[in-house]
Amino acid sequence: MGTRLEHKTALVTGATSNIGRAIATNFATEGAHVIVSGRSAERGAEVIAQIHAAGGRAEFIAANLDGSAQASRDLAAAATRALGGRIDVLVNNAGIFPGATTLTVDEAMFDEVYAVNVKAPFFLTAAIAPQMQQHGSGAIINLGSWVARLGIPVGALYASTKGAIETLTRAWAAEFGSQTVRVNAISPGVVRAQSENDPAAAMMRGTPYGAFGNPDAIASAAIFLASDETTFVNGTVIDVDGGRTGVAVIAH
Repeated sequence: MGTRLEHKTALVTGATSNIGRAIATNFATEGAHVIVSGRSAERGAEVIAQIHAAGGRAEFIAANLDGSAQASRDLAAAATRALGGRIDVLVNNAGIFPGATTLTVDEAMFDEVYAVNVKAPFFLTAAIAPQMQQHGSGAIINLGSWVARLGIPVGALYASTKGAIETLTRAWAAEFGSQTVRVNAISPGVVRAQSENDPAAAMMRGTPYGAFGNPDAIASAAIFLASDETTFVNGTVIDVDGGRTGVAVIAH
């Protein structure tokens, strides 16, 4: 067990798979008391069992963050109670990615993706940031994406929501930063939990790393942003993408 997040409490949304699961389990390994949130109680139980087996502290709270303000407020209230009245770290990770082009997106899909990817974290942050301000400290970590700044021919809808999240990161840092609440974002590259043959791997060819990343790499960045090591870091987006957005891709 580490100590970088010792005595801190954290709420991680979308924490039952891939990046969210890695963040939750690694937070617990570093000493945080973690609320694992997601829609699947079965997968949530697996994450909790993993954390407990490693000696960490965690509880699962089921939540369907559908974009309604009430769903976000209910999760904030339940997590605050479970954590003894205080949330030190909020990780806005939950999101959905339909592999659709602009011409195949209908209005229902548009509304759903914006509801889950933008409205839900907006109202969750609105519910939790004031208590962080009241306590005089807090860290909010948003999950962006490299596709917010580097266009690809599919997923325009998803990319636009991640652009919104990066904009909100800077706006919230300005809005809440004077009360020592830090708001930063992580922009992952292509990340997969396993190294199975995946067509998405093609998007990382020609980058310095040359392959897709592991969720633990994103969790390491989240630990850094959640820790007291980053009291002077606010309103920034950290690219954890193997060089995908910052380095010219060489075709092979």
